[in-house]
Amino acid sequence: MKLQEQIKKRPDAPGVYLFLAKTPRKRRDVLGFGRTRDILYIGKATSLKERVKSYFSKNIAETRGPLILEMLEKATSIAFEKTDSVLEALLLETRLIKKYTPRYNTTSKDDKSYNHIVITKEEFSRVLLVREKTLTQDFPPEKLLYDIGPFPHGLKLKEALKIIRKIFPYRDRCIPNNKRGCFNSEIGLCPGVCSGKISAKEYQKEIKKLILFFEGKKKALISSFEKEMKKAAKEKRFEDAGDLKRKLFTLQHIQDVSLLQREKTTHDSSAFRIEAYDVAHLSGKEMVGVMTVVQNAISNKDEYRKFIVRSVSKSNDPGALKEILERRFNHLEWEFPNLLVVDGNEVQKRVAEEILEKRKLHIPVVAVVKDKKHKPRAILGSAKIAREHHNAILLANAEAHRFSITFHRQKRLEKFLR
Repeated sequence: MKLQEQIKKRPDAPGVYLFLAKTPRKRRDVLGFGRTRDILYIGKATSLKERVKSYFSKNIAETRGPLILEMLEKATSIAFEKTDSVLEALLLETRLIKKYTPRYNTTSKDDKSYNHIVITKEEFSRVLLVREKTLTQDFPPEKLLYDIGPFPHGLKLKEALKIIRKIFPYRDRCIPNNKRGCFNSEIGLCPGVCSGKISAKEYQKEIKKLILFFEGKKKALISSFEKEMKKAAKEKRFEDAGDLKRKLFTLQHIQDVSLLQREKTTHDSSAFRIEAYDVAHLSGKEMVGVMTVVQNAISNKDEYRKFIVRSVSKSNDPGALKEILERRFNHLEWEFPNLLVVDGNEVQKRVAEEILEKRKLHIPVVAVVKDKKHKPRAILGSAKIAREHHNAILLANAEAHRFSITFHRQKRLEKFLR
């Protein structure tokens, strides 16, 4: 059966999809799907049907790059796993990528440290969001009860944790048995670890439920909540029973509208994607660069990238830009832009055009020229593109300047503190 025909039978629902290829190697079935397959790529979707359909658009090579095109040529079938929410699809995707490490799911991060959710091994476990670069240093395995990650999209993960914490309140930074309740306990996001409202034994039971959710064992959780609710009602603990009923309803009807909207913005294949680049340094020292992304005139901060410039030791913005763009376009798995924006003049614009020409990529380039006060004075390049996307170009450029300055200050501070 052709791949396109397989898509027609899939639901318009959230979940995870897997591109598979036949392989002579013996390996266990993937998610219970029939014959032996080699997993090429794993992704998540708000709509399995629409998301996978986007891989077969006419401009897939331009929007997704040659690496994804190569993957599609090797794929012989698609497997799907439906979930009840986008939140659960996000967690399932992360677990499966970590388990199977598909060859077309990149592990190359280029100075970007991805996030993990960790649960510490303490009497009152903390649930924290930590960067990979500090994970092994600050949280070695013997100090951890649980670790899930990496998550490449930081903002989506933060939105996800907000939703999760409403269902499973947890401790993050408050001090246990401090007698005074923390702010999160007042708004129902901490079960009262700080005020002594919950014992260590009861708290660890709640942590086990949270881990079950992270592991995708929702049915077991629902069963547990139902048993506890019936027991509380039988013992005439009606307030506890009511609280459990609310949690059960929330778990069965996860409200992840904010996550849904963010997911649609990131994976909208029809969105006009602008990538802007900027370089920051102090007389050539601590030189860094950044990439920012604006899609349909909206900043997509999940797609921002940082680069530490390595090939340039003196003040040389065009040379630094050249290195950054070469490294960026080595990432064939990153979605390609419809427009590339550089900060500078004809020199920077030509650097970008030469790199694109060398790689045979037909992506237009514009340069934002600044005045002495660093305010936009002109946009060099296609007058039509500048006119149609004027505000989005300036937004992308302004975001690149802000992001690069922030990153540069961060690197200078790190050097000062060493």
